[in-house]
Parts: sequence; C-alpha cells; structure tokens
Amino acid sequence: MTTTALKEPVRKTSHGAARESRRRTGRIRRISLPYLLLLPALLLELLVHLVPMVIGMVMSFKELTQFYIRDWGTAPWSGLGNYQVSVDFDAPVGEALLHSFFVTVGFTLLSVGLCWLIGTAAAVYLQDTFRGRGLLRALFLVPYALPVYAAVITWVFMFQHDNGLVNHVLHDQLHLTDQPSFWLIGDNSFYALLTVSVWKGWPFAFLIVMAGLQNIPKELYEAAALDGAGMWQQIRRITLPSLRPVNQVLVLVLFLWTFNDFNTPYVLFGKAAPEAADLISVHIYQASFVTWNFGTGSAMSVLLLLFLLVVTGVYLLFTSRGRRAADV
Repeated sequence: MTTTALKEPVRKTSHGAARESRRRTGRIRRISLPYLLLLPALLLELLVHLVPMVIGMVMSFKELTQFYIRDWGTAPWSGLGNYQVSVDFDAPVGEALLHSFFVTVGFTLLSVGLCWLIGTAAAVYLQDTFRGRGLLRALFLVPYALPVYAAVITWVFMFQHDNGLVNHVLHDQLHLTDQPSFWLIGDNSFYALLTVSVWKGWPFAFLIVMAGLQNIPKELYEAAALDGAGMWQQIRRITLPSLRPVNQVLVLVLFLWTFNDFNTPYVLFGKAAPEAADLISVHIYQASFVTWNFGTGSAMSVLLLLFLLVVTGVYLLFTSRGRRAADV
C-alpha cells in the first residue's frame, strides 16, 4: 500500500513531464518554421546583395584600374586614397561628383514631391463612386505596370528633336516655343528626365495612398460634413493626418528609389548623361566602367551608401518622434 501510494505520484509526474516536453517541442517547431521558410530567401539575399556589397567595399580600398581587371585581387592597396580623391572638391573628380550630387538632390526632391502630390490627388479624387472609376484606376496604373526599358525608350522617341511628339505638340500645334527644343541634351535634359521619372513613379504613390484611404472611416467625413466642413477642410483635418503613417513610409521609399535610379537616365541618355541630368548613379557608372577606375567608383558607391543610411536614420528618428508626440 505504501509503496504503491508513493510510486503513483511519480508516475503522474513523469507523464506530465513527457507531455510538457512534447508541448515544448511542438512550440519550438511552430516558432522555428517561419524562420526555416525564410532561410532560402535569406541565403539568396546574401548572395545577391550583401556579398557584392562587401566585395565593393574591399575594392574601394584598392587601386583597381584596367591593368588589374584580370586578377583584381593583386591590385595594390590604396587605403583611403580613393575616398580622398572622391571628396577633394577642388580637384576635377571631386568637383564633378559634388555637382552630380546636387543635381541628384534637386531631381529627387522635385520628383518625390510631384509623385506624392499627383498620386494623392488622384487617390482622393477616385474615392468617390462614379461611372468609369474602375477603368480610370486601371489606366492610372499603366505607367507603373509597364517595363522600365519599354516605357523609357518610348519617351526617347517622343523627345526627338525633329519628329518627336513633344515638339510636335508644343511647337507645331500649341505654338508655345519659337523653335523645336532639344530635350535629350543641354539644360532641357533635366526637365525631360524629371518628366519621365514623375510619369513612371506617381502611380505607385497613387496605389499606396489609395490603399491607405480605405482605412479611414467614412463616419469621420460624414460627421465633418454635418459640422459644416468643406472638402479642403476635410482633406486637411481628416485625410492628411490619417495618412501620416502611410505617407512617412511612402516618401522614404520614393526617396530611396529615385535617388538610386539608374535605369531611367541610362536608357534615356545612354552612357554619357548631359551635365544638367548627371545623376549620381550614372556618374558612378561612368567613373567605374567608362574610365576603368573601379577603385574610385567603388569608393563613390560606399559614400553614397553611407549618405543614404544617414538620411534614412535621421528621417526615421524624426518621424518616430513625431508619432510619439502625436500619440501623447
């Protein structure tokens, strides 16, 4: 009797421990399953992005020119020499890089601002129900859905001096210019690049803002209308504050995409972009693959990466503080 009474709790305890062990094992499997599913994507990310990034950083500390292309590992170390050449703004290389940086900053600010403005206006306009709204939504997304190369090449033909559609409309039909303009060379190249960038980028802003508008309760607009608020007051007091989290992410993504954009200027102008449209992405490409100075080009790329990291960190810091202040 005594022995049985003493062994029974032990048996129950062992069964409880086994059950707890199986429960813990199942919990670990459920927690680890998502990470196992993400492992292939993480490995591909390492191969496609991080490994070339590390190699580029190593190349930035080498005197890697066309003489060492066959075996770039034998190129002599230059330390911070490539970085000193890049940031020496009194020398031709640094002066050209600084000019390209300012052009890129101005182009990015204008492009992001116009993309956000046009996308937000179109999304707000299409919130009301009317006949043909679905067709307009589909048409607005066409520039975003088209392949970049096909779309930009079409713009190249439209910007032609003699037989381009842009000059035909502005000069021949509307008579807004005294003579046909050169859009792909000279100062007008900046406006041509800005036009293509905005045309290509605003549908993304429209798509994101339109999705954000779906989360705003219609009761807020109805209550504001009953209180006598007009359309502009509703947009200012309800729409824009409610879209603040969406706009914070949208502006950051548009900034990074536009500042790093290489396909649009390269297809529009070729390897040698005009001075007025010399974006930093094409400038680094020319420094690396046209002059065959991969060390200096890699140093410029690292500097660009550091600049974008600093801007992103500062932006996220200020936006997070703004969100906390709004919550309080």
